[in-house]
Amino acid sequence: MTRLQRLIRIAWVFCRYRLDTFLPLAELPPALRLFFLLAPWHLFPMPKLSRGDRLRLALEQLGPVFVKFGQILSTRRDLLPDDMADSLRQLQDRVPPFPGAQAQALIERALGASVSDSFAEFSQQPMASASVAQVHAATLHNGQRVVVKVIRPGIEKVIRQDLALMYLMATLLERYWSEGRRLHPVDVVADYDTTIHDELDLQREAANASQLRRNFDGSSLIYIPAIDWAFTRKNVLVMERIHGIPVADVDALQAAGVNLQVLAEKGVEIFFTQVFRDSFFHADMHPGNIFVDASTPEDPKYIAIDFGIVGTLAPDDQSYLARNLLAFFRRDYRQVAQLHIQSGWVPPDTRVNEFEAAIRTVCEPIFERPLKEISFGHFLLRLFQTARRFNMEVQPQLVLLQKTLLNVEGLGRQLYPDLDLWNTAQPFLESWMRKRIGPSGLVKSLQTHLPAWLEQSPEMPQLVHDALLQIRSGNPTPRGNEDTLALIEAAQRRQNRRWRHTLMAGVLVAIAAIGVEHNLVDVAREVPLYGWGLLAAATWLVARGSR
Repeated sequence: MTRLQRLIRIAWVFCRYRLDTFLPLAELPPALRLFFLLAPWHLFPMPKLSRGDRLRLALEQLGPVFVKFGQILSTRRDLLPDDMADSLRQLQDRVPPFPGAQAQALIERALGASVSDSFAEFSQQPMASASVAQVHAATLHNGQRVVVKVIRPGIEKVIRQDLALMYLMATLLERYWSEGRRLHPVDVVADYDTTIHDELDLQREAANASQLRRNFDGSSLIYIPAIDWAFTRKNVLVMERIHGIPVADVDALQAAGVNLQVLAEKGVEIFFTQVFRDSFFHADMHPGNIFVDASTPEDPKYIAIDFGIVGTLAPDDQSYLARNLLAFFRRDYRQVAQLHIQSGWVPPDTRVNEFEAAIRTVCEPIFERPLKEISFGHFLLRLFQTARRFNMEVQPQLVLLQKTLLNVEGLGRQLYPDLDLWNTAQPFLESWMRKRIGPSGLVKSLQTHLPAWLEQSPEMPQLVHDALLQIRSGNPTPRGNEDTLALIEAAQRRQNRRWRHTLMAGVLVAIAAIGVEHNLVDVAREVPLYGWGLLAAATWLVARGSR
């Protein structure tokens, strides 16, 4: 009965806001098309609102699960027109708090102790309430002021029911909409399924916070509150209470004398540091989750909260993304096209010339404008929309990255309208590429990978050596033959050494060749000794191995 009531409620909201106009009726089977044409929602007048506002209001009325889905969907501009995505970005978690006494009971059940045993003070009045959880102020017995985050009761059941309906709608779209197979609406819902369930696990959020805190330990860029693991459970999180100015309160920041240009540029540096140095980034950096420590106005520091959504990039994605961006800075559109194909973001049979021309068509008008007037996030969006024409499939890791970049750029320009994200980003990317492919990056890569290569490379000589030992241990050898075996083993050791040194030399030469072939040396702006240094090292290794 509960599910039926929920379905009726969704149908009523669907009718009230005439969401049927979003469906591709012409592409549906005749029977289904007839049903939609005769359906009762035609009795409802068309609201005098834009389609984006109709969708936003419908999601708000359907409740917190749909609101959260709409917030995530607003980042998927590869699926939605800009006007609808802009409307969905206005979605807020306007969720009434649940009773403080109920929150206290949930916390006591999770901790296995009364709040008076766990905390010196606990406020039943919530500090904030969102779709999945709400937050209460507390003080530990040692005097530490903390916040206690507790999952909303019964939310798991609501999520399961609503997700089942979302999967049904996504399946119908994928089956009957011509764009469905390429845009993977079922996968979009599956991504949301994973995200929302990750947010329900506060121990996962605490682990994310701990990782970010380690990554920025002692940093002047951002502060991550400490987690109190003794009082953290799957549905309860206890974290250091922070104090700062909400980043969206520009008037308060100006009154505190904060240098807004420095603050905006630090936000960009934080983003690129997380993405390229750590490959672990806070992916929910909207203004509600960011505060500012203004104790040193000329050198302000960010404070972040809410770590339920984080993103990661594989090393290959990091490299391809950085090389793509640097190629854009140089207007090398052919390399951009080739990188998209090499990375597998577009099909391997894509015609490079056609793809290059399409990218040039999109980018050249942008570069004719002053850089500070160009939105970096929307630029990436245009690129992905162009790639979509060449059957680029949805890349979840890049979409999450784009969402975060849009948040960072929007926030930065709200603080400092003249923020030039391009010029702020380019030196960072060039420095990262230098470290990655220069001498220090080479040494780090060799330290990481070479031991495993050397362990596996001399397979045949090692087999011979093992066979000789096995013969000696299994069959007593006349004393006169022991000297012969010793000579064989000595020769084998020399062969192994020669193998290792030759392999290392080959790796160095290969790195130099790859750097030249892919213009990495030029990107990194290394001195001419780059290639000669690698060649000299390779020659020395071969000579040493031949001794």
